[in-house]
Amino acid sequence: MNKMQLMAMAAIVAGAVLTPFGAQAQQAGVTRTDLQRHDLSASGREAIQVRVDLAPGVAFGKHTHPGEEIIYVLEGQLEYQVGDKPPVTLKSGDVLFIPAGTPHSARNPGSVTGSELATYIVEKGKPLLTMLK
Repeated sequence: MNKMQLMAMAAIVAGAVLTPFGAQAQQAGVTRTDLQRHDLSASGREAIQVRVDLAPGVAFGKHTHPGEEIIYVLEGQLEYQVGDKPPVTLKSGDVLFIPAGTPHSARNPGSVTGSELATYIVEKGKPLLTMLK
């Protein structure tokens, strides 16, 4: 096997292994950095931590998760619309809990990048994020 074929095979294998961890496509102005993923003692559940950065003025559309989401705002400010509740704007140090399956969206109303640490307690094997229309 020549060097080019070996490199192509390595890229295919790496893609197959890493795709489930970072399967969500990146939206312009939104950066998702997968930090860790671990099985929990509760059967069929896993914990996933992701850093999400939203550029100024960027919105991330309505979506759901197959479990709970616990948010800690790291930097800037972020506005969340959760279910039918009025939007809430959080700043660095604020937290938010989103129940399993609850439609929600986020946007950065500020002039600097807004960042959150998102911790998900979700059903293992299901897509982490489902976009809604």
